Amino acid sequence: MNEKSRSIELAANLLSLVLIVTILYYLQSVIVPLLFAILIAISLFPIARQLENWRLPKVAAAIISVIIAIAVIAGLIYFIINQVIIIGHTDFNLHDKFLVIVDTIQNWVTTTFNLEPGEMWLRAKDQSSAVLSKATAYITRAFGSAGSTLASIILVPLYVFFLLYYRDFFREFFFRAFASTPKQKIQHTLNTIYGVVQNYLLGLVTVMAIVAVLNTGGLYVLGIQYAWFFGTLASLLLLIPYIGIAIGSLLPALFALATKDSAWYAVGVIGWFQVVQFFEGNFITPNIVGGKVSINPLMAIISLLLGGLLFGLSGLILALPFTAVLKVILESNPASQPFGFLIGEPKEYHLKRFSNKIVLKRWKAKSKVKTEKEELEK
Repeated sequence: MNEKSRSIELAANLLSLVLIVTILYYLQSVIVPLLFAILIAISLFPIARQLENWRLPKVAAAIISVIIAIAVIAGLIYFIINQVIIIGHTDFNLHDKFLVIVDTIQNWVTTTFNLEPGEMWLRAKDQSSAVLSKATAYITRAFGSAGSTLASIILVPLYVFFLLYYRDFFREFFFRAFASTPKQKIQHTLNTIYGVVQNYLLGLVTVMAIVAVLNTGGLYVLGIQYAWFFGTLASLLLLIPYIGIAIGSLLPALFALATKDSAWYAVGVIGWFQVVQFFEGNFITPNIVGGKVSINPLMAIISLLLGGLLFGLSGLILALPFTAVLKVILESNPASQPFGFLIGEPKEYHLKRFSNKIVLKRWKAKSKVKTEKEELEK
């Protein structure tokens, strides 16, 4: 292939990528519920298959699986709303305590920085306005997308039912769409995608359970009321990778600040949640999920940013599993394998001290300097 043909192919690929992203953006009200339905359907597939093994018709197995999913999600929502109502009806004199906290902060700032109260609030207003003006657009975009998803939430159970009921029909579609590709390769790719998503979802649920126990135990030790609620709520925010636990620590920290006599309890809550986040990111998740969803941290962060820009809050949740699916698809095609390699985790030899020499040796490449020396010697 000459340079002109390569340039034309690259331009065509870039144009196709732009068109795909544009379509995803403008059709997100349909696509986002469908993507969530795909994840839920994959997680429910073992249940549906087991029900079918018990001689239930496929349609009945799909319906029962959907009902189980609805019951679990409804139970979580009821638990959260019920606890919020209970906390809201409990008299902690939160209003008065927050006023005391605000006065304490104001007195500390005026004493430390020699500012008058009016001047302090004026400066704080100027600084916060600049930050808020930049953050408001993204927050509005994120929650607007979440609201759109919630508005069409009735579509998700319907999508899940048909994905389970017609799963063999969709499998044959891939056989027909890629008729020139060996059927074993298509089957292997589909099974790999299923395995990657299944391992991610099951691993995520397991990690959530462990983190919920750790969060709750720390809050109990600190004497924070409703520890089980706050610990579980923070663990559910693991749906937003990397920042979920940090966000989840703010609510119990504010609650501790309002209900305890010392601000050190709030500091302790945030500190403990950061410890849990450290163990979750470095030990719990790698050992439970393992290398089965192997995305390097740089590409994971980029996928989260792109998912957030494209779909808002929903994009943050969907980013990692579908990046893992994209990696499997790219690796299945020899022409796109380098891009799948780029998304995956580095090998052990990439992180060694003399990794450059190892890479050059593996690819039988020589550095430019060494080549010039050899030419001079000749």
